[in-house]
Amino acid sequence: MSSSTAGSAQPEPQIAECPTAGQSAPWFGKLVAVMAHLRAPGGCPWDQQQDHRSLAVHLLEEAYETLDAIDSGNMVDLQEELGDLLLQVVFHAEIAEDDGHFDITDVLQGLVNKLIDRHPHVFEEVKVDGAADVISNWEVQKKAEKGRTSIADGLPKGLPALIFAHKVLRRASGAGYHYDATVERLKELASGLEGEAPEEAVGELLLEAVALAGAAGVDPEGALRRRSNRLLEQAEPQ
Repeated sequence: MSSSTAGSAQPEPQIAECPTAGQSAPWFGKLVAVMAHLRAPGGCPWDQQQDHRSLAVHLLEEAYETLDAIDSGNMVDLQEELGDLLLQVVFHAEIAEDDGHFDITDVLQGLVNKLIDRHPHVFEEVKVDGAADVISNWEVQKKAEKGRTSIADGLPKGLPALIFAHKVLRRASGAGYHYDATVERLKELASGLEGEAPEEAVGELLLEAVALAGAAGVDPEGALRRRSNRLLEQAEPQ
């Protein structure tokens, strides 16, 4: 089902040797084969009945379980959860192949090409001055590739609010709009919580906090999740 891309005529980029790539390739192939076997006649009835929609909740659950493993620092759990998350990718690709849309090779080819195209400072002669330039260039390339005319294009509205706000602020910054957050402004907003519009004040307060977190290089969603987990531990009856 895979076909060569328009960029296939370009010189192959120089990629460093990676022993793990050779070791993992047979196992990845076996994973794809097992998933195909489960979906084939004589395979598993449950796997055969699934479609993209029915699997969506499992994809979300596995992503959150992976986050839990990351936050806990348990590498044994993280290894297992990454496997479960990978299974979801292979499962969806197998369903798409059965439906005649694309297969796992298309997924991998598209991902590899994207990583190379989005890193011209590694695979070409583009110069960058730190990680901030990399992020900025990534957003510019992504906008051009997708033909996006608005900073809202392609932004999932169903994201958790803190992640959504963080991405909005980053896109706004990339478009030249800089939201200048300050601790003083945060304190000022906190004092307005007793006013006539507490919901609006809370929204402003949270956006300011997210902006401050971004400026400090902190993931606000992860920070709040980990702090909430600590609160659970602290509140647990002894």
